Amino acid sequence: MSGGDRLDNVNPTLYETQGKRILTDADWDDSVVDPFDVREIFDLIREINDPEHPLTLEQLNVVTEEQIIVDDSKNKVEVMFTPTIPHCSMATLIGLAIRVKLLRSLPERFKVDVMIRPGTHASEVAVNKQLADKERVAAALENSHLLEVVNQCLDTQARGE
Repeated sequence: MSGGDRLDNVNPTLYETQGKRILTDADWDDSVVDPFDVREIFDLIREINDPEHPLTLEQLNVVTEEQIIVDDSKNKVEVMFTPTIPHCSMATLIGLAIRVKLLRSLPERFKVDVMIRPGTHASEVAVNKQLADKERVAAALENSHLLEVVNQCLDTQARGE
């Protein structure tokens, strides 16, 4: 747990997760031009660890396919996420982890927007402003402690699966 001694959401609701996508021969064939789609983006972020609990963002329903928009032809990915409670102090960290995972995983041609789903967080405007500010994101990632916490969220081996 990276959130300190006090949990914001002591007893989070767990949701059923989707199965792994079954890959076909075409998925492994580099000669096949395959545009990025919603499921591919979801597969990149679904296993991100929650900063407070030994659970994934998918298990907590923080990220879902329905909250993702992909326009491959316009090089745009938009991800909305839903904090588990309206006063979640980890919302900015969760958004930062999603953004970092996508920036590390996608080709540079993509513009990535990450934001809180409207009406689901008390400070959504302030958090969304921070997540949309490239300079703030870059400065946050220069903070070695914060970068370590983000990397812990992205470390899928940390849950021992």
